Amino acid sequence: MSELKSREGADILEVSLRKIELLLGVNYGISKRAVALLLLQEDSEVISLVESSEPQNFNQIIDIVNSAKTHYHEPLSYIISLHRQEEVNRIISQVVEHSLRTRLSFREKLSRIMINPLTGVPLLLLILYYGIYKFVGEFGAGTVVDFIETDIFEKIINPRVTQIFTSIIPWQVFRDLFVGEYGMITLGLRYAVALILPIVTTFFIAFAIIEDSGYLPRLALLIDRLFKKIGLTGRAVIPMVLGLGCDTMATMVTRTLPTKRERIIATILLALAVPCSAQLGVILALLEGNPQGLWVWLGVLSLVFLLIGFLSSKILPGDSPSFYMEIPPLRLPKLYNVLVKTYTRVKWYFTEIFPMFILASIFIWLGQISGLFRLLVKILEYPIRWIGLPKEASVAFLFGFFRRDYGVAGLYDIKKAGLFTGNQLVVACITLTLFLPCIAQFLMNVKERGWKTGLAISTFILFFSFSAGYLVNLILNSLGINL
Repeated sequence: MSELKSREGADILEVSLRKIELLLGVNYGISKRAVALLLLQEDSEVISLVESSEPQNFNQIIDIVNSAKTHYHEPLSYIISLHRQEEVNRIISQVVEHSLRTRLSFREKLSRIMINPLTGVPLLLLILYYGIYKFVGEFGAGTVVDFIETDIFEKIINPRVTQIFTSIIPWQVFRDLFVGEYGMITLGLRYAVALILPIVTTFFIAFAIIEDSGYLPRLALLIDRLFKKIGLTGRAVIPMVLGLGCDTMATMVTRTLPTKRERIIATILLALAVPCSAQLGVILALLEGNPQGLWVWLGVLSLVFLLIGFLSSKILPGDSPSFYMEIPPLRLPKLYNVLVKTYTRVKWYFTEIFPMFILASIFIWLGQISGLFRLLVKILEYPIRWIGLPKEASVAFLFGFFRRDYGVAGLYDIKKAGLFTGNQLVVACITLTLFLPCIAQFLMNVKERGWKTGLAISTFILFFSFSAGYLVNLILNSLGINL
């Protein structure tokens, strides 16, 4: 870099670089300016090398770095990257000529179609419709789930397992741990294998195809302008799309966002308004045959996503984010890549998520025999009735704290029992989607953002979810809408 200047015009970085260069007395094999830049970016290897090579000046160098950091809200590595980008653009503008008559290849034309809002948005809607709604929602959450749950579990596995445990365990309280209403096999295993596994597998297949084609970076460019309104950039599309697979994993990926402000906003939105693949799939199955209810659910979630993101960007301090990303070439997805990525993620589901269903069944069993479970359900009945739902839904909401998809699967059983009207089902889906993150995601929020921020996010979400459900129920009833 020939010169670095801060946005305010004060040459803070340049002055800091020169001060550090004067203090460097050892030959590191690269220019002193390069070493100084790495020190300002807090490169751990370079910091250790300088500390051991010239300890007499090391404290002064660190003081200069810390002083430079106080002038910016974002990390110095991010500021330096912005200046590098500006310098690259300046050089390119001087040496590159663009021909207006250049013939574009088909891939380049398709790439531009994906990025242009006029053509990219309809294409995105088509991908969401056929990739998520039809393939994941109808085929995964409908056809495959119905076959595994009805033909395999309800007709074969559950009756035989119940018969076996009835014959070998005479005590009802211990038998319920395995084959009771909330047993590890009859509920935990059934939810994990019959309801959730087909949904996450079909989602992972769809996501692997999209990922391997090179579409994700183009989607990032397409929605960059919209995301800037909510304090994010197109780069945040990656954790947001991953959140449709697993919000816990997506929260960890927010580390890739360059500023603390963006990471907090992304964490809030993932915990509040981005359903994971299993939760999304079961909701699509719940609202199957009710397209109006599906549009209301999607509209409320989109509105909440944009509104909370916008308000967060106004409340949290920091400058408007900038965005740049390398765009890989478009290509046809390779079957091998899709299969390997899908296998890896399904394996991750079995090792990380599947045990959570069994553990949740154990917690529920312990909660039942201790009376704690009934107490919590009784407490939840008050806000559940406040938003116009039958009290039986409180069990599903309590399930949702253990696993968000576990909770939605509970709504699936309530719907099959015929306890929901169309409006109640939509309100339940909206409220539970916005409800508290599952235990795994809550712990990840705490790990990534700290205890204070993690607890503050969860407390806000708890009250906001029921408030949103109350408003939706009030509006539907006031307008006389029956979904």
